Amino acid sequence: MTRNHYTLNEDLQLALQLADAADEISRARFLAMDLEVSTKPDKTPVTDADRAVEQAIIDILSRERGEDFMLGEEFGEQAGSVSQHPTGTSDHPHRQWIIDPIDGTSNFLRGVPVWATLIALAIDGVPVIGVVSAPALGKRWWGSKGNGAWVDESHDPLANVPIPEELSEYLEQPMVAVAAPRKLEVSGVKDLADASISYNSLQQWDQAGYLDELVGLSRKVWRTRAYGDMWSYMMVAEGILDVAGEFDLKPYDMAALMPIVTEAGGSFTSIEGHADVWHGSALATNGQLHAAVLAELAR
Repeated sequence: MTRNHYTLNEDLQLALQLADAADEISRARFLAMDLEVSTKPDKTPVTDADRAVEQAIIDILSRERGEDFMLGEEFGEQAGSVSQHPTGTSDHPHRQWIIDPIDGTSNFLRGVPVWATLIALAIDGVPVIGVVSAPALGKRWWGSKGNGAWVDESHDPLANVPIPEELSEYLEQPMVAVAAPRKLEVSGVKDLADASISYNSLQQWDQAGYLDELVGLSRKVWRTRAYGDMWSYMMVAEGILDVAGEFDLKPYDMAALMPIVTEAGGSFTSIEGHADVWHGSALATNGQLHAAVLAELAR
Protein backbone atom coordinates (compact mmCIF):
# COMPACT_ATOMS: atom_id res chain seq x y z
CA MET A 1 0.00 0.00 0.00
CA THR A 2 1.38 3.40 -1.02
CA ARG A 3 1.76 5.95 1.75
CA ASN A 4 0.51 9.45 1.02
CA HIS A 5 1.34 11.10 4.35
CA TYR A 6 4.79 11.71 5.79
CA THR A 7 5.97 13.68 8.77
CA LEU A 8 8.10 16.74 8.22
CA ASN A 9 11.02 14.99 9.88
CA GLU A 10 10.68 11.99 7.56
CA ASP A 11 10.76 14.31 4.56
CA LEU A 12 13.75 16.19 5.96
CA GLN A 13 15.67 12.95 6.48
CA LEU A 14 14.93 11.99 2.87
CA ALA A 15 16.10 15.43 1.68
CA LEU A 16 19.38 14.93 3.53
CA GLN A 17 19.75 11.49 1.93
CA LEU A 18 19.18 13.07 -1.47
CA ALA A 19 21.95 15.54 -0.64
CA ASP A 20 24.28 12.65 0.26
CA ALA A 21 23.65 11.05 -3.13
CA ALA A 22 24.13 14.37 -4.92
CA ASP A 23 27.39 15.11 -3.11
CA GLU A 24 28.85 11.76 -4.06
CA ILE A 25 28.30 12.49 -7.74
CA SER A 26 29.18 16.19 -7.81
CA ARG A 27 32.30 15.84 -5.68
CA ALA A 28 33.65 13.17 -8.03
CA ARG A 29 33.06 15.36 -11.11
CA PHE A 30 34.39 18.63 -9.63
CA LEU A 31 37.75 19.47 -11.26
CA ALA A 32 37.45 16.39 -13.50
CA MET A 33 39.49 16.75 -16.67
CA ASP A 34 36.80 15.01 -18.74
CA LEU A 35 33.88 17.15 -17.52
CA GLU A 36 31.35 17.54 -20.33
CA VAL A 37 30.01 21.08 -20.77
CA SER A 38 27.30 22.27 -23.16
CA THR A 39 25.09 25.34 -23.57
CA LYS A 40 21.34 25.26 -23.00
CA PRO A 41 18.86 27.22 -25.15
CA ASP A 42 18.89 30.05 -22.59
CA LYS A 43 22.67 30.29 -23.13
CA THR A 44 23.53 29.09 -19.63
CA PRO A 45 26.06 26.27 -19.19
CA VAL A 46 25.20 22.74 -18.11
CA THR A 47 27.55 19.86 -17.28
CA ASP A 48 27.20 16.10 -17.20
CA ALA A 49 27.34 16.46 -13.41
CA ASP A 50 24.18 18.63 -13.37
CA ARG A 51 22.26 16.00 -15.29
CA ALA A 52 23.66 13.06 -13.33
CA VAL A 53 22.80 14.63 -9.97
CA GLU A 54 19.25 15.46 -11.00
CA GLN A 55 18.69 12.01 -12.50
CA ALA A 56 19.90 10.37 -9.28
CA ILE A 57 17.44 12.48 -7.28
CA ILE A 58 14.61 11.61 -9.68
CA ASP A 59 15.41 7.91 -9.29
CA ILE A 60 15.39 8.08 -5.48
CA LEU A 61 12.20 10.12 -5.32
CA SER A 62 10.44 7.74 -7.70
CA ARG A 63 11.14 4.96 -5.21
CA GLU A 64 10.59 6.84 -1.95
CA ARG A 65 7.91 9.39 -2.86
CA GLY A 66 6.40 8.09 -6.08
CA GLU A 67 3.19 10.10 -5.68
CA ASP A 68 4.98 13.42 -5.31
CA PHE A 69 5.69 15.93 -8.04
CA MET A 70 9.16 17.24 -8.77
CA LEU A 71 10.45 20.33 -10.52
CA GLY A 72 14.12 20.27 -11.55
CA GLU A 73 16.28 22.64 -13.53
CA GLU A 74 17.47 20.11 -16.08
CA PHE A 75 14.50 17.78 -16.65
CA GLY A 76 11.51 19.93 -15.73
CA GLU A 77 8.52 18.50 -13.91
CA GLN A 78 8.19 14.86 -12.99
CA ALA A 79 5.16 12.74 -11.97
CA GLY A 80 1.48 13.55 -12.11
CA SER A 81 -0.25 15.67 -14.73
CA VAL A 82 1.80 18.79 -15.37
CA SER A 83 -1.07 20.42 -17.25
CA GLN A 84 -3.20 20.29 -14.11
CA HIS A 85 -0.56 22.05 -12.03
CA PRO A 86 1.10 24.87 -14.00
CA THR A 87 4.02 26.47 -12.21
CA GLY A 88 4.23 30.16 -11.55
CA THR A 89 0.54 30.44 -10.54
CA SER A 90 -1.48 29.86 -7.38
CA ASP A 91 -2.24 26.34 -8.63
CA HIS A 92 0.58 24.15 -7.36
CA PRO A 93 0.91 20.43 -6.64
CA HIS A 94 0.17 19.55 -3.03
CA ARG A 95 3.67 18.03 -2.61
CA GLN A 96 6.46 19.08 -4.95
CA TRP A 97 10.20 18.58 -4.62
CA ILE A 98 12.08 21.48 -6.22
CA ILE A 99 15.68 20.76 -7.24
CA ASP A 100 18.67 22.65 -8.57
CA PRO A 101 21.27 19.89 -9.06
CA ILE A 102 24.21 22.32 -9.10
CA ASP A 103 23.54 25.92 -8.22
CA GLY A 104 26.58 27.82 -9.48
CA THR A 105 27.35 25.71 -12.55
CA SER A 106 29.65 28.43 -13.92
CA ASN A 107 31.70 28.23 -10.72
CA PHE A 108 31.66 24.44 -10.85
CA LEU A 109 33.05 24.23 -14.36
CA ARG A 110 35.72 26.88 -13.68
CA GLY A 111 36.93 25.19 -10.48
CA VAL A 112 35.51 27.77 -8.06
CA PRO A 113 34.26 25.90 -4.95
CA VAL A 114 31.15 28.05 -4.42
CA TRP A 115 28.39 25.77 -5.72
CA ALA A 116 25.79 23.52 -4.14
CA THR A 117 22.87 21.17 -4.67
CA LEU A 118 19.58 22.80 -3.67
CA ILE A 119 16.76 20.53 -2.47
CA ALA A 120 13.35 21.78 -1.34
CA LEU A 121 9.94 20.35 -0.58
CA ALA A 122 7.02 22.71 -1.21
CA ILE A 123 3.53 22.06 0.14
CA ASP A 124 0.89 23.79 -1.96
CA GLY A 125 3.61 25.99 -3.44
CA VAL A 126 5.18 27.00 -0.12
CA PRO A 127 8.70 25.67 0.60
CA VAL A 128 8.69 23.97 4.03
CA ILE A 129 12.04 22.14 3.79
CA GLY A 130 15.30 23.38 2.33
CA VAL A 131 18.70 21.71 2.07
CA VAL A 132 21.77 23.39 0.56
CA SER A 133 24.75 21.06 0.29
CA ALA A 134 28.13 22.49 -0.74
CA PRO A 135 30.70 19.66 -0.58
CA ALA A 136 33.57 21.73 -2.01
CA LEU A 137 33.07 24.18 0.86
CA GLY A 138 32.63 21.34 3.34
CA LYS A 139 29.28 22.73 4.50
CA ARG A 140 25.61 21.75 4.45
CA TRP A 141 22.75 23.98 5.56
CA TRP A 142 19.13 22.95 6.14
CA GLY A 143 15.90 24.21 7.61
CA SER A 144 12.36 22.93 8.07
CA LYS A 145 9.21 24.75 9.10
CA GLY A 146 9.07 25.24 12.85
CA ASN A 147 12.32 23.39 13.52
CA GLY A 148 14.95 26.06 12.97
CA ALA A 149 17.86 26.24 10.53
CA TRP A 150 21.18 24.46 10.92
CA VAL A 151 24.61 24.09 9.38
CA ASP A 152 26.87 21.03 9.42
CA GLU A 153 30.51 22.05 9.16
CA SER A 154 31.97 18.69 10.14
CA HIS A 155 33.36 18.25 6.63
CA ASP A 156 35.01 21.67 6.54
CA PRO A 157 38.35 21.17 4.72
CA LEU A 158 40.05 23.36 7.37
CA ALA A 159 38.36 21.87 10.42
CA ASN A 160 40.96 19.18 11.02
CA VAL A 161 44.07 21.06 9.96
CA PRO A 162 46.64 20.58 12.75
CA ILE A 163 48.00 23.73 14.37
CA PRO A 164 51.78 23.71 15.03
CA GLU A 165 52.52 23.72 18.76
CA GLU A 166 54.67 26.84 18.48
CA LEU A 167 51.65 28.77 17.14
CA SER A 168 49.08 27.54 19.64
CA GLU A 169 50.01 30.20 22.20
CA TYR A 170 48.79 32.88 19.80
CA LEU A 171 45.29 31.40 19.55
CA GLU A 172 42.67 32.67 21.97
CA GLN A 173 40.83 29.36 21.65
CA PRO A 174 42.14 26.06 20.30
CA MET A 175 40.96 25.10 16.83
CA VAL A 176 38.93 21.90 16.93
CA ALA A 177 36.82 20.06 14.43
CA VAL A 178 33.12 20.91 14.59
CA ALA A 179 31.31 17.67 15.42
CA ALA A 180 27.68 18.72 15.81
CA PRO A 181 25.40 20.83 13.63
CA ARG A 182 25.16 24.48 14.65
CA LYS A 183 21.86 26.31 14.88
CA LEU A 184 21.65 29.39 12.70
CA GLU A 185 20.54 32.87 13.65
CA VAL A 186 20.49 36.01 11.52
CA SER A 187 22.31 39.18 12.56
CA GLY A 188 20.91 41.83 14.85
CA VAL A 189 21.86 44.78 12.63
CA LYS A 190 19.05 47.35 12.70
CA ASP A 191 20.34 50.24 10.61
CA LEU A 192 21.17 50.29 6.91
CA ALA A 193 24.29 52.30 7.72
CA ASP A 194 25.67 49.25 9.53
CA ALA A 195 24.55 46.65 6.98
CA SER A 196 26.67 44.39 4.78
CA ILE A 197 24.91 43.38 1.55
CA SER A 198 25.51 41.06 -1.40
CA TYR A 199 23.94 41.84 -4.77
CA ASN A 200 25.23 38.91 -6.91
CA SER A 201 26.00 40.88 -10.11
CA LEU A 202 25.69 44.38 -11.50
CA GLN A 203 24.62 42.97 -14.87
CA GLN A 204 21.50 41.35 -13.42
CA TRP A 205 20.38 44.51 -11.65
CA ASP A 206 21.09 46.57 -14.77
CA GLN A 207 19.16 44.18 -17.04
CA ALA A 208 16.23 44.24 -14.62
CA GLY A 209 16.23 48.05 -14.68
CA TYR A 210 17.17 48.37 -11.02
CA LEU A 211 20.78 49.55 -11.28
CA ASP A 212 19.99 53.06 -10.04
CA GLU A 213 18.13 51.62 -7.04
CA LEU A 214 21.06 49.33 -6.24
CA VAL A 215 23.55 52.20 -6.43
CA GLY A 216 21.28 54.27 -4.21
CA LEU A 217 21.08 51.46 -1.67
CA SER A 218 24.86 50.98 -1.78
CA ARG A 219 25.33 54.58 -0.71
CA LYS A 220 23.34 53.98 2.46
CA VAL A 221 24.95 50.76 3.70
CA TRP A 222 28.28 49.97 5.29
CA ARG A 223 29.59 47.39 2.82
CA THR A 224 28.69 45.87 -0.54
CA ARG A 225 29.98 42.64 -2.06
CA ALA A 226 28.92 40.18 -4.78
CA TYR A 227 29.47 36.76 -3.24
CA GLY A 228 26.91 35.20 -5.55
CA ASP A 229 24.62 32.21 -5.87
CA MET A 230 23.40 30.33 -2.79
CA TRP A 231 26.33 31.39 -0.60
CA SER A 232 25.05 34.94 -0.10
CA TYR A 233 21.76 33.67 1.32
CA MET A 234 23.41 31.14 3.58
CA MET A 235 25.61 33.90 4.99
CA VAL A 236 22.46 35.90 5.74
CA ALA A 237 21.11 32.87 7.62
CA GLU A 238 24.41 32.55 9.50
CA GLY A 239 24.38 36.23 10.49
CA ILE A 240 27.53 37.00 8.50
CA LEU A 241 25.66 39.14 5.95
CA ASP A 242 22.58 41.27 6.53
CA VAL A 243 21.04 41.50 3.04
CA ALA A 244 21.24 39.49 -0.20
CA GLY A 245 19.27 39.97 -3.40
CA GLU A 246 19.21 39.28 -7.12
CA PHE A 247 17.09 39.00 -10.25
CA ASP A 248 16.54 36.50 -13.09
CA LEU A 249 15.78 33.56 -10.82
CA LYS A 250 13.65 30.44 -11.17
CA PRO A 251 11.83 28.64 -8.34
CA TYR A 252 14.57 26.00 -8.16
CA ASP A 253 17.13 28.77 -7.52
CA MET A 254 15.22 29.95 -4.43
CA ALA A 255 13.00 27.25 -2.94
CA ALA A 256 15.69 25.62 -0.79
CA LEU A 257 16.99 28.99 0.42
CA MET A 258 13.70 30.33 1.75
CA PRO A 259 13.11 27.91 4.68
CA ILE A 260 16.73 28.23 5.82
CA VAL A 261 16.67 32.03 5.89
CA THR A 262 13.24 32.29 7.51
CA GLU A 263 13.89 29.57 10.10
CA ALA A 264 17.07 31.42 11.05
CA GLY A 265 14.89 34.42 11.86
CA GLY A 266 15.21 36.31 8.58
CA SER A 267 12.79 37.42 5.87
CA PHE A 268 12.65 36.17 2.27
CA THR A 269 10.56 37.77 -0.48
CA SER A 270 10.86 38.88 -4.06
CA ILE A 271 12.32 42.34 -4.74
CA GLU A 272 8.71 43.54 -5.03
CA GLY A 273 7.81 42.05 -1.64
CA HIS A 274 6.00 38.83 -2.63
CA ALA A 275 6.60 36.25 0.11
CA ASP A 276 7.14 33.30 -2.21
CA VAL A 277 9.59 31.89 -4.79
CA TRP A 278 7.43 32.34 -7.89
CA HIS A 279 8.15 35.93 -8.94
CA GLY A 280 11.65 35.74 -10.45
CA SER A 281 13.71 37.62 -7.87
CA ALA A 282 14.87 37.25 -4.29
CA LEU A 283 15.51 39.51 -1.33
CA ALA A 284 16.75 37.94 1.90
CA THR A 285 17.47 39.99 5.01
CA ASN A 286 17.85 39.59 8.74
CA GLY A 287 14.22 40.68 9.02
CA GLN A 288 14.88 43.92 10.86
CA LEU A 289 16.17 45.55 7.65
CA HIS A 290 13.61 44.10 5.25
CA ALA A 291 11.13 46.98 5.18
CA ALA A 292 13.92 49.53 4.78
CA VAL A 293 15.51 47.65 1.87
CA LEU A 294 12.15 47.15 0.15
CA ALA A 295 11.51 50.88 0.48
CA GLU A 296 14.87 51.70 -1.09
CA LEU A 297 14.13 49.39 -4.03
CA ALA A 298 10.48 50.37 -4.49
CA ARG A 299 9.49 51.75 -7.92
